Amino acid sequence: MNPWPIVLAALLRYRMTVLAFIVLIVAGTALSVAIVSQERALKSGSAQAAEKFDVVVAPVSSRTDALLTSVYLQPGSSRLLSPEMTARVLNDERATFTSPLAFGDSYQRAPLVGATAPLVTHLSNDALLDGRVFEAINEAVVGASVPLQIGTSFTPAHGTHEGADLDHAEGHDVEITVVGRMAATGSPWDRAIVVPVELVWDLHGLLHSEGEEVGGATAEAEHEGHDHAHEEHGHEHNEHAIGGPYLAGETPGVPAAVLKAASVADAYRLRQEYNTDESMAFFPAEVLIQLYQTLGDVRELMTLMALVTQALVMLSIVASVLILFRLLMPQFVTLRAIGAPKLYIFAIAWGFIAVLFTVGVSLGLGFGYLLSLGLSAIIEQQIGIALRPSIGRDELLLAGAIWVLGLVIALLPAWHLQSRPLAQAMKAY
Repeated sequence: MNPWPIVLAALLRYRMTVLAFIVLIVAGTALSVAIVSQERALKSGSAQAAEKFDVVVAPVSSRTDALLTSVYLQPGSSRLLSPEMTARVLNDERATFTSPLAFGDSYQRAPLVGATAPLVTHLSNDALLDGRVFEAINEAVVGASVPLQIGTSFTPAHGTHEGADLDHAEGHDVEITVVGRMAATGSPWDRAIVVPVELVWDLHGLLHSEGEEVGGATAEAEHEGHDHAHEEHGHEHNEHAIGGPYLAGETPGVPAAVLKAASVADAYRLRQEYNTDESMAFFPAEVLIQLYQTLGDVRELMTLMALVTQALVMLSIVASVLILFRLLMPQFVTLRAIGAPKLYIFAIAWGFIAVLFTVGVSLGLGFGYLLSLGLSAIIEQQIGIALRPSIGRDELLLAGAIWVLGLVIALLPAWHLQSRPLAQAMKAY
């Protein structure tokens, strides 16, 4: 005997209740799948964004803070390397190239980053998308997502102005011309405006500062000296040469520097060389692994919470189905009375719930992917890292585990329904 016509009839008769059950299963499955998919997308996107940075040298502090500042362009500590250490790092001939990083200004919420031309070329995969690298102090190369065209001139403002009123931002007395556009990197650098580091130093009155004075400077002192710097230099920003060599007595301190190593062995030597009492050197991958471990712990906790929630949802569905089956009990009693075997009744009850979980988990897998896409779009808008979520083996295994668990739980009402003696059931109904 085929139980599926009766199962289909029951599903159609109680379709609104069935729909509510399916929605609950879809929601729990989608949440679990989205958590796993999003965690993998974050790992992949952040690793890709950092792969161009071999060795980062920064003042002794939190490596995570230094990574977020130098690689992901997030606001961080205002501590600087000493001018002597800065000059030592930037003139290290063991590196293929070195580049200081300087921050503090922006244009239309796009951060202004002071660096060197070799770093721009390196981040752009050795070929700009359009134009050329900067060759003068008042020129800039914009990231792939910056809405400025080549040839456009602009005036930067103090600070990053995240969420601030841009119309009232205090501007610098300099015009910068866009001369090139970087290829897309999938990182926050796509939203950055890169200028010669000398311009950032000059805008904050640091270009001609003495070493000891620069080494003791703080972010607040830089801004207090801003007006004096403009009085001293006026419109003469374009007279300063850019690029090395960086002299110890004339080079200001920087919050971080990037070194490109010729080989893996050179990278380890450079890291060892600059792990001192006043500086630290690290591979971005080292810090990312630590972050991934923390992220993994959070993912496991959230996944466990989602699974527990899903299990509670399943149990509530089973309890609701038992109540629903009481409405169908007269039909089941009739089937038993005309000779339907217990296994047939069992198959009807189990098949009813199995359909709910099969449809719910299948839809939940798809909606989980859509949810992950939506979360990725929001996160990418906030942090600038390109995220590409996907459905992989982990998500399929998770959805499969939920489905199997649902089928196992479905055995409970099926067993309960067919185990009741026929005579007792006929008296009750």
